[in-house]
Amino acid sequence: MTRSKTGALATIAGALVMTAAACSSGAAGTSTSTPKAGASLTACPSSSRTGAAGGATGGAPAGAGGGVPSGVSIPVAKTIKPSDTSQSVVYTPSGPQIQCGQLALSTYDNLVYSTPTTNGKQISLKLDLQVPKTAGKKPLVIYITGGGFANDDKTANLNQRTYVADQNYVVASIEYRTVPEGATYKQTVSDVKSAVRYLRAHAGQYGIDASKVAVWGQSAGGYLASMTGVTNGDSQFVSGDNLNESSDVQAVVDEFGPSDISKVAADYDTAAQQGNYAPGNSLAQFVFGSGTKLSVEDDPSAEELSDPITYTTSSAPPFILLQGSNDQLVSPSQTLILFNALRAKGVDATRYVLTGANHGDLTVPGMSASNALPWSTKQTMGYIVSFLNKKLGS
Repeated sequence: MTRSKTGALATIAGALVMTAAACSSGAAGTSTSTPKAGASLTACPSSSRTGAAGGATGGAPAGAGGGVPSGVSIPVAKTIKPSDTSQSVVYTPSGPQIQCGQLALSTYDNLVYSTPTTNGKQISLKLDLQVPKTAGKKPLVIYITGGGFANDDKTANLNQRTYVADQNYVVASIEYRTVPEGATYKQTVSDVKSAVRYLRAHAGQYGIDASKVAVWGQSAGGYLASMTGVTNGDSQFVSGDNLNESSDVQAVVDEFGPSDISKVAADYDTAAQQGNYAPGNSLAQFVFGSGTKLSVEDDPSAEELSDPITYTTSSAPPFILLQGSNDQLVSPSQTLILFNALRAKGVDATRYVLTGANHGDLTVPGMSASNALPWSTKQTMGYIVSFLNKKLGS
């Protein structure tokens, strides 16, 4: 099946959008990036695609704010209620941007990891893989892009993904089923777990240490990373291939992901709340299914089944959660809710709040381009890599 979602994207009203777009992958196959001996570090690779219509959106640099797909209507908050930061690490992102080129990387594009069927149609889900050309097995980090549950561009955030791979991690970026394809949270979480199992099954081929797997997501991808982590060992989200392999992960990185969809706009002005809670919008379809006339506020007992906080137990893996204080698309309190739930169960969790930062390295109408790059500073990415090093032992 050709995975085209252009028409369906125009119906999004309560969407969370994808973060930085990156260069698109080419045909299936492999390539190798080999730094020259003694070469200096350089800017990490980023997208040449600057916007849906060919122009940069909101003034964001190419690769830092890839723009919003044409026709997407996004509720952007005008006012934001501050969230409690008393138990969080608060900092103002500053300093240089990340650089890459420390390691030679082999890349494998468009690897089909699963072929699920939704609404009678089989879909080929693919992933892109970056493998350091170093000796020995390496921990695996699976990146999950955002996209409002309606888009899943696995080429996004190439700069940040390459930076993590450059720290001697195998990094995968995956597709997953989306709302335009009839998927709900059940299918999307199942897809992430399928990717975990596929990569464990092929660990020997790609130099992966199958005992050390982290999931890392942004926005909708942050939600999926959290759901994947808190449902370790939960069979209701396990289906597909490689069922002899474990779907469990050993660490979670959640950047500005929702944790209680019924409150995703809780910190916002009335207009932004109305857009996010509109009956039958993308969020409602993600929770209740295609064709629903419900709002995410209408059926609390059913909506709770889609929330990571519902599944949080003391056996959840370690978490790091990052949130911009000026996020106009996902209420800053969303990561706080999950952080508090994790800590209440005794889970190792740390929450970082980036003062003044918006919804990732991205601009959309209403966002200031001055907020475009806090998420790709060495400071911010250093917190993430440090966490991965501690929990996966790279």
